Amino acid sequence: MKKISIALIIIAITVSSGFFYLRSQIYFSHGAQNQNSLFEIKKGEGSAQIATNLKEKGIISGKVYFWFYLKTNNLLDKIYPGEYLLNGDMTIPEVAAIITNPKKVFEQVLFKEGWTAAQMAEQLQAHGFDGQAFLEIVNKPSQDLISQFSVLSDKPKLASLEGYLFPDTYYFAKEATPEGIVKKILNNTEIKFDSNLRAEIKKQSKTIFDVLIMASIVEREVSTDADRALVSGLFWNRLKIGQALQSDATLTYIFGDKEGAHSLAQTKTDSPYNTYANPGLPIGPVSNPGLSAIKATIYPKDSQYNYFLSDPKTGQTIFSATFPEHVANKNKYGL
Repeated sequence: MKKISIALIIIAITVSSGFFYLRSQIYFSHGAQNQNSLFEIKKGEGSAQIATNLKEKGIISGKVYFWFYLKTNNLLDKIYPGEYLLNGDMTIPEVAAIITNPKKVFEQVLFKEGWTAAQMAEQLQAHGFDGQAFLEIVNKPSQDLISQFSVLSDKPKLASLEGYLFPDTYYFAKEATPEGIVKKILNNTEIKFDSNLRAEIKKQSKTIFDVLIMASIVEREVSTDADRALVSGLFWNRLKIGQALQSDATLTYIFGDKEGAHSLAQTKTDSPYNTYANPGLPIGPVSNPGLSAIKATIYPKDSQYNYFLSDPKTGQTIFSATFPEHVANKNKYGL
């Protein structure tokens, strides 16, 4: 009897794992084609041929998952011939919705690198979505939502999803729910944090959450790959020696402004995000960083520099090794 029970448990676990894997492939997998491309469905083409063509075009990742979704939703005989604008960032349900309903409308929404969740909510609102409801989910995500994404596994319990919302161009159905929008964004984040990045983070004894905090600061401080790697190394070194990060990006997050520099009084503001007043990392990300800033944070460049500033005229980053050099540069560039 005991052996039978164990066997039934193993079967149940296997079936459950298979179900979640299948669901993941159907609802979250993407094709390799990132750009919009014209996809033609000719009259008389069957679902198998259409699935093959979609796979070859890089719009879907697997023909079987596409067929299974159509089959289980009674859509196999409801595909309309015609030309469709599709891309691999769409999920199988989104592709199916378009080719089985030519009037289906998808809204293209761009979230820029370094935007905050509040800025993303404003963008969603501008495109006709419920930005406030989106922001409420971001600020207080349910445990059920968190449990669906491994990238959130080390997120502190009370932390929001700020930093985890990967900036990109998304296609949302007009009827997309705020939760559905959040899930689609998080799935993209899940993919971007591939096994190589996760292995390197673990090797460095860091967490994804810590990396996102640092990357969110680096994202807002400098704009080129080379500068990001240097600033990342500079900031990590400051943490090692117990020096405050003193990043204006964290003050910008506190005050909601666009200033590159802040007053002495502002640097003394009582906030857990204030890296002038508090040593170490702030309590959470101050923006949603892109892949460049994330990689720069994971793979920083070591240097002799400990200070930097931006030339207000050219935007060029000026580095210095010592504080006197930094003061001289500030005077030189009128800062």
